[in-house]
This record gives sequence, C-alpha cells and structure tokens, in this order.
Amino acid sequence: MDLAKFRPATVYTIYIAASPEKVWQALTSAEFSRQYFFGFAVEAELRAGGAFVVRAPDGSEHISGEVIVCEPPQRLTVTWDVNWPGLVDALGRTLVTYEIEPAGDTVRLTMTESHERPLSDDILSGGRQGWPAILSSLKSVLETGKPLAIKMAPPTRMLAALKAMGIEVP
Repeated sequence: MDLAKFRPATVYTIYIAASPEKVWQALTSAEFSRQYFFGFAVEAELRAGGAFVVRAPDGSEHISGEVIVCEPPQRLTVTWDVNWPGLVDALGRTLVTYEIEPAGDTVRLTMTESHERPLSDDILSGGRQGWPAILSSLKSVLETGKPLAIKMAPPTRMLAALKAMGIEVP
C-alpha cells in the first residue's frame, strides 16, 4: 500500500476535557467504544501491522483494517475498509488517523479520513454526517460519562451514489 497516494478528504478537530491516555483508551477499547460509537466495538491489536476491526452491535465485522501507525497515546492510523461487497474495489482504501495532543487541561483530538482515490462529495457525505456524531458522543462520554442520544437519518446521498455505482448496500 502506497501511503503517498492517500489524500485527506475529511478532517475534524475537537477539544476534550480528558487526558491523552483516556482518549487513547476510548479510541482503542471495545468496551469504551460501544458507549459512544452507537453500539459498535473497536478491536485493535495495538502495533504496526496489527488487526483493526469494528464490530456492529450484532457482532458482525463491519469494518476491517490494519494498524499502520501506533504511537500511544499520541497517534493511531488504521486502514478503515467498510465490509460491503465491492466497496473497496470501487472506491479504494481509506485511512483514518487520530492525533491526540495535550492542550492545557484538555486534549486536542484531530481525526483525518484520507482516501486512496478522489471521491465525490456524495460518497463522502456519509462519513461527513457520521464523524461529527461519533466524535461528539466520544467527547460526551469522556466528560460526562453519558453518550449522546443522536437520531440520524441514513446517509441517503451516499447510499444513492453507491447504488448508482452498482455497489450493494444494506
């Protein structure tokens, strides 16, 4: 995989009243991620080359990938491939990077989603709808102990664009 091919398409930065270690734990722990990631569980072998999996609430493997960079508690980069038939072949691979930086009594968390190929705004709209909800809920869990109850409609623009490409979507 040629990392130089990947270009950032979505970047979000938030500030969280927590330690870098606690943010790292939240991003890499199945138990913790279920709380803020709407029942999805992150499983990561925390070493370069280790497996990275996100399981849906029913236990199925929704996202699979590999740990590319693992520098606790500052930086985690993983491949983030949604397991829908034909999706990766049609769109290329995705990288997600979390950068955790101390900022006084808080942490500055920057999430960058990068893609191997240029993608349309319609395709990117799904992640651009989902990431703010996930990261806001992460912040809420870390600061208050409670996830956000966010009601989101399905990403219709993204799903329609994928269907138009012949990709089977759930």
